[in-house]
Amino acid sequence: MTRPRLVLASASPRRSELLSRLGLEHTVDPAHIDETALPEEAPRPHVVRLSEAKARAVARRHPDALVLAGDTVVVDRRRILGKPSSEDEAVAMLMALSGRTHAVVSGLALALPDSAGGRVVSRADRADVTFQLFDESVARAYVATGEPMDKAGAYGIQGLGGALVKAVDGDYTTVVGLSISGLVELLRQAGWRYRFGALVPRETPTDPE
Repeated sequence: MTRPRLVLASASPRRSELLSRLGLEHTVDPAHIDETALPEEAPRPHVVRLSEAKARAVARRHPDALVLAGDTVVVDRRRILGKPSSEDEAVAMLMALSGRTHAVVSGLALALPDSAGGRVVSRADRADVTFQLFDESVARAYVATGEPMDKAGAYGIQGLGGALVKAVDGDYTTVVGLSISGLVELLRQAGWRYRFGALVPRETPTDPE
């Protein structure tokens, strides 16, 4: 079986970096869809719906490829926090999270090539993040760096925002936006196994279940 191309349907440099760290060659072709939450939509269905929609949209442009898409939200008191629309909103998000524990929910979807039926497999993963207690001056100084403005919940754990984090309960890569364990499972469902820099078909005789 010939390994299909891997396309990342995301402009996130963090997701691309995680794939590169795994040794998985890929191209980037971001999806552009409406990411507004539906009325009363819970976080897990929300990220799965958006991940699947992104994967399907980009798969139409790459029918011969495996297309991977993701979506991540921060959840505070059952409220979904997406990307801030302004610096003031970013500060407000950070202050709401200061000194408290919140959830990060990341969805992943993998669209198979048309030759494999074009189906989409998906999942959602969660990790809990506890922030240090900080005041508004800290939040504003962080927002002034510009880093929070394209990130759910107005922070990036892998960057400067890591200084705000006290503890993580769960998979760190889920917080970054692409659960590695989740990706390995989706590849398995799609008929592939990750083998340290390569994808091999599950039916390979030396690769038992």
